Amino acid sequence: MNQVKGTSNQTPGSAIRKLWLRLIGISIIGAILTVGLWAFWWEPASFSIQQYELQLQQWPSHSEELRIAVLADLRTGSPFNDLEKLESIVRSTNLEEPDLILLAGDFVIHGVVGGTFVEPELSATVLKQLHAPLGVYAVLGNHDWWLDAARVRKALEAVDIPVLEDQSRKLKFKDGTFWLVGVSDYWEGPHDLKKALAGVNDADPVILFTHNPDLFPEVPSSVALTIAGHTHGGQVALPVVGRPIVPSKYGERYASGHIIEHDQHLFVTSGIGTSILPVRFRVPPEVSLVSIVSADAKKSLVGRLTQVGTSAIRTIKRQVSRVKEQLS
Repeated sequence: MNQVKGTSNQTPGSAIRKLWLRLIGISIIGAILTVGLWAFWWEPASFSIQQYELQLQQWPSHSEELRIAVLADLRTGSPFNDLEKLESIVRSTNLEEPDLILLAGDFVIHGVVGGTFVEPELSATVLKQLHAPLGVYAVLGNHDWWLDAARVRKALEAVDIPVLEDQSRKLKFKDGTFWLVGVSDYWEGPHDLKKALAGVNDADPVILFTHNPDLFPEVPSSVALTIAGHTHGGQVALPVVGRPIVPSKYGERYASGHIIEHDQHLFVTSGIGTSILPVRFRVPPEVSLVSIVSADAKKSLVGRLTQVGTSAIRTIKRQVSRVKEQLS
């Protein structure tokens, strides 16, 4: 009996199925590698300045737009966040020419995989280069307390950055004034709201900043805006699932962005550094540039035109500053 050599029992249909399975397997592996590189390298190593406009009812209609740069959770020493990166963040922030700069705590790291501890004194020498017409102010975060709150505070104040721990300052802005109130960390500090607000003795608007947004439900309605950090935006935001881990007793409620509850306003920045694992996925590092405008003025045509004109002038000035820096 003759046997034909080289024949196969594999049908054309089974060959196609095997090819598809192979392609699917390669695609899955490629997707896993891409997500891994994105979450553990590209995104945590990135940095941008994100702009937000907040319309506040308590911000006077005659007041001009107030631009606040919010830097939180710098975590210098965490992967991709060394002193050189901090210098880049400072330069980029200054180029935006904010009216006020707020440092919302957690300047140091503890136990971040792949991280290297950086002395707070070294970070402070870089932060000293920040400048804004209304000043640069700070509060401490839980990691600063875990290291040594007095040491971190001393490092910042040695470079003329006031640390407002349950304290207030009255600031003059253009033709008006407002109160800046700093409240100590919700987890580790006294977070004494009564003491912090004790100096507020008139009806001028109050902007309060603190490290942990869990303080927000206790903030009185007299405060126009509360600003916080701490959450890192959860570091990971999965489609459909959401943010699996947010270091807050309220879960995702105060994870990031502009939150309004009972006509009170909270802004939470997702910050710069990382905690525990050097991972960020769909929550990129940022400096938040918060523009505060009057809700009433925004409704009027004159108010809108004035804000558009002011914004255009500032944009031109920033572009000129960038060109000058590149040429120098």
